Amino acid sequence: MPGQRDTSLDRSAVFAQHVEPEIPVLLRVARTVTGSTVDAEDLVQETLVRAYRAVDRFDGRHPRAWLLTILRHTHLNMHRRRRPDVVEDVRELDGARPAFGAVSPDSAEDDVLAMVLEEELEVAVASLDPRFRQVLLLVDVDQLSYTEAAQVIGVPVGTVMSRLSRARARLRHQLRPTLDRSRSTP
Repeated sequence: MPGQRDTSLDRSAVFAQHVEPEIPVLLRVARTVTGSTVDAEDLVQETLVRAYRAVDRFDGRHPRAWLLTILRHTHLNMHRRRRPDVVEDVRELDGARPAFGAVSPDSAEDDVLAMVLEEELEVAVASLDPRFRQVLLLVDVDQLSYTEAAQVIGVPVGTVMSRLSRARARLRHQLRPTLDRSRSTP
């Protein structure tokens, strides 16, 4: 009908402009939040579906913050829905094969650490309390702002700053002997 706007084209254009450039960030953050590449891909897919449905209500400002909020809420909803499967007879599990193979993939954090960090640093980061490690990875590896990291994990910005400070201090303390050894070696 003449004079009417095609809202599906507008929606697709807004989605392409504001959402698609943020997909790599969403994947990195989702891997940090879920700890699994497979779960991260599912989380991002569901986040993108929700973003597409709501894109006509998006004002165009701060797309990353908007998407990270959707991702966090989606993650909470997906986690809430998970219930353990009940098996009436344990013998039913004998000889059962998993649908997608028996190999469990490394967690996303393991992948990031293996690719980016030296062995000593990898050990030090892995030994951190998960709350501190998550903030450290979101801010220092995924390069989110404090505000964005706070939105992802649902805590105040001050908590992110505090946890990040503690994580960095613990890493420095743990890596100090290694640094001292490397400085004394000619």
